[in-house]
Amino acid sequence: MTYTETSIPGVWIIEPKVFNDARGYFMEAFKQEEFDAHVGQTVFIQDNESRSSKGVLRGLHLQAAPYAQAKLVRVIKGRVLDVAVDLRKDSPTFAQHVAVELSDENKCQLFIPRGFAHGFHVLSEEAIFTYKVDNIYMPSAEQGIRYDDPAIGIDWQIEPGEQLNLSEKDLKAPFLSAFHF
Repeated sequence: MTYTETSIPGVWIIEPKVFNDARGYFMEAFKQEEFDAHVGQTVFIQDNESRSSKGVLRGLHLQAAPYAQAKLVRVIKGRVLDVAVDLRKDSPTFAQHVAVELSDENKCQLFIPRGFAHGFHVLSEEAIFTYKVDNIYMPSAEQGIRYDDPAIGIDWQIEPGEQLNLSEKDLKAPFLSAFHF
C-alpha cells in the first residue's frame, strides 16, 4: 500500500496495490502492522457500511470527546467526494479541509483522525461506503457542522441542477461560527 499524508497532517490517503487478472482483482484492504507503521497505532473496534444514491450528502459529522472517533473510510461501489474538516481548536490547520474522490475504481481510502468533521457527497448513481472507527457511537456526543459553511468553503462538486438529498439533522447543523466546542 502507498501512504500519502495530505496537506493536513494526520489525514492520510491510502492506496492499495491491486492485482488484476482475467478472473477479477485481489487487494489487501487493511493491514494493521503496516497501518500502524505509517499512520500510527489505531485500534479499530467497529466496521460500518452505508448505501446512498446520487445527490446524497452526509455530513459534516463528528462526536465530542471522550467519544471522538478516528475513521478509515472507503467506497466499495460507486464514487463519492469525501471530506475531512479540521476542528482541532489549537491546530494550525483549524477549519481547513481535505477533499478526496474515493471510488470502487481507485480503491483509495482516507484516514481521518479524531477531532475532524467528516462528510461525503455521492457522485455516482449509487455508492456503498464502508468505514472503520476506533470508538463507540454515542448519540449524546453527536455533533455536526453545516455542509455549506462559507467559512470552510467546500466545493462539493454539485452538478448544475442537482438536487441534494440531506437529512433534517444536517440541514439544521450550525455554522462553524456558532459551533460549541
